[in-house]
Amino acid sequence: MSPPTGPRTIYTRTPLLVISLAVLALAIFFASNNPSLILVPRLVQLAGHFTHRTTTTSTAASKMTSPYAKELRIAQLAVQRAARLTKRVFHEKAKGTVSKDDKSPVTVGDFGAQALIISALRAHFPSDEIVAEEESSQLRSDTNLRDQIWDFVRATRLDDDASEDLLGGPIASAEAMLDLIDQGNSAGGARGRIWAIDPIDGTKGFLRGGQYAVCLALMVDGDVKVGVLGCPNLPVDDSAPLTADLGANATDDEGRGVIFSAVQGQGATSRPLGTGGLAEGKKIAMRKVTDLASATFCESVESGHSNQGESAQIARKLNITNPSVRMDSQAKYGSIARGAGDIYLRLPTSKTYQEKIWDHAAGDLIVREAGGQVTDTTGNRLDFSVGRTLASNKGVVAAPAAVHGQVLKAVQEVLGLSK
Repeated sequence: MSPPTGPRTIYTRTPLLVISLAVLALAIFFASNNPSLILVPRLVQLAGHFTHRTTTTSTAASKMTSPYAKELRIAQLAVQRAARLTKRVFHEKAKGTVSKDDKSPVTVGDFGAQALIISALRAHFPSDEIVAEEESSQLRSDTNLRDQIWDFVRATRLDDDASEDLLGGPIASAEAMLDLIDQGNSAGGARGRIWAIDPIDGTKGFLRGGQYAVCLALMVDGDVKVGVLGCPNLPVDDSAPLTADLGANATDDEGRGVIFSAVQGQGATSRPLGTGGLAEGKKIAMRKVTDLASATFCESVESGHSNQGESAQIARKLNITNPSVRMDSQAKYGSIARGAGDIYLRLPTSKTYQEKIWDHAAGDLIVREAGGQVTDTTGNRLDFSVGRTLASNKGVVAAPAAVHGQVLKAVQEVLGLSK
């Protein structure tokens, strides 16, 4: 195990400190025996040089590292590579189909993307737990489906050799692929480092060529520390407004494909989704909303995922006149985080349904780091520490921090939750 940050800094400085002390000792020795010796001030100067150099080197090193820098880079590259596989699956097997059977394109994409992401995580964080949706029993009994997925997995790599090597390179075999898929079986919880993966969030959005996301988040002791969303069909331009046609087939439009990412306490960024190394990123922030009447909110396309009738009532209560934008997946979180939209509502449609942690972990952090607030309909933060689901929460209310209270109040009034 590597030593913690403090001791490591001391270790790197020790040799230079020893040299500087030795030089000072020589200076004192010569001074005591021959005070007029011209060498003495030069020795003292050299000692000062070593001491200064030690401090400068330590300061530069500290600026080069930040908490979870390695985790963020691996997660971004892993999502970028997995997104590349999903796009290939769409082009070669989907092309707008809306069928979802056991051998559908979304099944091939889900399994393939999950295998690639877990492979990258295992190359660097072998002891971390992983929560993911898929497991391989179906593939072990259906060799035809397994071989389809393996063909995509072994052919998918980043164009940049250094980035591909950083992810651990290709998976060795179809059997190794199945073993990797099965490593997403963690029960989750409030202790340790746990990654949450949703390889294709937004099944129907993916199939129709609309919005979907490749999602990856790291939780430490139940708290989300790193979040990455790959959204292949969202505009790269952070200033592009949300429009009703974002849910339609946009997969071949130029200027689309973006990665959103965040580290706790370090803000949120967006960058173009590429095929090689990471493109340069830039900071994003939620739009400053002074008049809720001008706000735009987004919700799920599927009425079974969120109560759209109650969302309309909430919009009227807030005097919002813009039509809601309906899109699939955590692309909604990314869209409001960069100010393309303002509010995301996911209202419960069932008293018993529990949201999955992989459907919200990355987006929750990205919105909060962009200046937003995310709670459930009772005003509680989303709790990722209780297992594979958000068992302690009902619904999602995400909005700029300055107006979140107003939005939450309207939600609670419409849902009959206000005191």
